[in-house]
Amino acid sequence: MNFSEEFDLLLRACYPLIYIPTAEEERVEAAIAQSAKKLGNRAVYVWDFVEGYQDNPNNSNVGRRNPLQALEFLEKLPEKAPGIFILRDFHRFLEDISIARKLRNLSRRLKAQPKNIIILAPEISIPPDLAEVLTVVDFALPTATEIKTEIQRLLCATGKPLSDQLLDEFARSAQGLTLERLRRVLTKGIAARGGQLEPEDVELVLEEKRQSIRQTQILDFYPATEQITDIGGLDNLKDWLLRRGGAFSDRARAYGLPHPRGLLLVGIQGTGKSLTAKAIAHHWHLPLLRLDVGRLFAGLVGESESRTRQMTNLAEALAPCVLWIDEIDKAFAGMNGKSDSGTTSRVFGTFINWLAEKKSPVFVVATANNIQALPPEMLRKGRFDEIFFVGLPSQEERQAIFTVHLSRLRPHSVKDYDLDRLAYETPDFSGAEIEQTLIEAMHIGFSQNRDFTTDDILEAASQIIPLARAAQEQIQFLQDWAAAGKARLASRHNRLGDRIQRQLQ
Repeated sequence: MNFSEEFDLLLRACYPLIYIPTAEEERVEAAIAQSAKKLGNRAVYVWDFVEGYQDNPNNSNVGRRNPLQALEFLEKLPEKAPGIFILRDFHRFLEDISIARKLRNLSRRLKAQPKNIIILAPEISIPPDLAEVLTVVDFALPTATEIKTEIQRLLCATGKPLSDQLLDEFARSAQGLTLERLRRVLTKGIAARGGQLEPEDVELVLEEKRQSIRQTQILDFYPATEQITDIGGLDNLKDWLLRRGGAFSDRARAYGLPHPRGLLLVGIQGTGKSLTAKAIAHHWHLPLLRLDVGRLFAGLVGESESRTRQMTNLAEALAPCVLWIDEIDKAFAGMNGKSDSGTTSRVFGTFINWLAEKKSPVFVVATANNIQALPPEMLRKGRFDEIFFVGLPSQEERQAIFTVHLSRLRPHSVKDYDLDRLAYETPDFSGAEIEQTLIEAMHIGFSQNRDFTTDDILEAASQIIPLARAAQEQIQFLQDWAAAGKARLASRHNRLGDRIQRQLQ
């Protein structure tokens, strides 16, 4: 049920108090006006704190700077006179005891009258004493069809329409923007191009989208330049991802495939979990959103849950996309609820419910280092499509990692390095530790005014104590957990895989 259908139903059912959280006042007021016409041209009254009631010839400034008077105005109208009363930014006054009491009184009286109070606010902020009388109705961001209509309307005066392919590209890049933001950025492009839009102007739309995401201070629009080929090893994981490369297409929907839900990567630090999240977005040509779960938590009661809903709504508005949650095990460490009045538990509950119930094409990539810190609800099927264990690279994989890094650092002289020896002499090294080894070797060569060599790399490696030795017990626990069949192995050939095969035999 879309907004228009749900809102019309609430009006016909005589719901007296309706709360619509949206930043698009102009668009939602136009939708309300259309609903008023459907119900026999109901009168629409719009109030704000500065101007009072607008377009009201009898009381042009009634309720100006007086929210209580704005509510009392309803009682002065005839009982049988139908009307819709839009109150802008009224959420700021709901904590006032006189306003709250007046609204609760009106909720009783208006049940038998054809009148509805609509509170417009940019966010949900409802005191507990009004939770039972206010009905929240979501007003979604523009759909692809609405975006296309707006683009065509703006270009109508220029006489230079877009091709269907370019129109689809603009609509896809603009998903998640309000119509007002879209108008601004398209007008800028049209003015710069002499009355038309070019394919290069898609970048203007994407930059506006990045700006809107930054303003939420919850999600980051993360540039994804890494490729699947930048990942050394992890062949099982890469095969799994490559098979799902076209799963977001219309052809996949026609085939009957559901949208991929997500991936949980568990394993040792520095083994390429975060790199994989970036490579997925780049390979699938999807925007990458990074969530810092710490930003969801706020000081006011109920605000953390509101931020979580805002995050999920924003991610769904930008779908299809990849939502990257790094070190999710640390994010929900306070699940006992004793130190934060249960805020962490409520945020976690809201989040995992969204993971299980979401229908939009948001592919969630979560990484975790400490599997013991993750609650069992996170690990059950239905939250993610698959759980992969990313262990220490085998000798063959270490050689591939050295090749990837050296190809980037010295693309024309990779053959000058003894890759077999480097891979053999670095047991228990993770991908991040191999990268740090190369950086240290570059410092050695640079300090002596020459290029670094294989011997420099081995000298640097001898000075590094890998995490597998420094935190041996934790690493062993993770490997035992994966060996028990709790997760799929991301690597095709490594020591853990060989150990599992021996156990099976």
